[in-house]
Amino acid sequence: MKRLISLKTLILTFLLLFVVSVNEYSRFNNSNKGFVRKGITAINPSIKTPEKCSWYCHTDTGYCKKHHTHLLKNHTSKIDPFYFGIINSLHNAGDYGLANIIFLVILFPALIYVLLIKSISIQRKIKRLKNG
Repeated sequence: MKRLISLKTLILTFLLLFVVSVNEYSRFNNSNKGFVRKGITAINPSIKTPEKCSWYCHTDTGYCKKHHTHLLKNHTSKIDPFYFGIINSLHNAGDYGLANIIFLVILFPALIYVLLIKSISIQRKIKRLKNG
């Protein structure tokens, strides 16, 4: 049991460090002036550019789909109902920003983490049953 708890802690720590590292690496390698809203500076600028996604894509999804979704172009008809369903649900929550943080930054990753830990637990049980 103690070994499983340390594995869970190790996985959670690794995932959090990975996300923070990628975010900070992106911020460090970005020379553009970030979009500022309510005193908070984003990594991406607010200008629209066909070369890469910017904060403009957050506001105009159609522009982003036209210029930045080369690998997903054939699948947007399947993805769009889910994507816009999530966006509309977040808007309907009242405070889009807070709902975004709660659901997409906290709850959804927490669900994935719990499912990952459950999957590891099931895999261990299967391994024990195979080994006798």
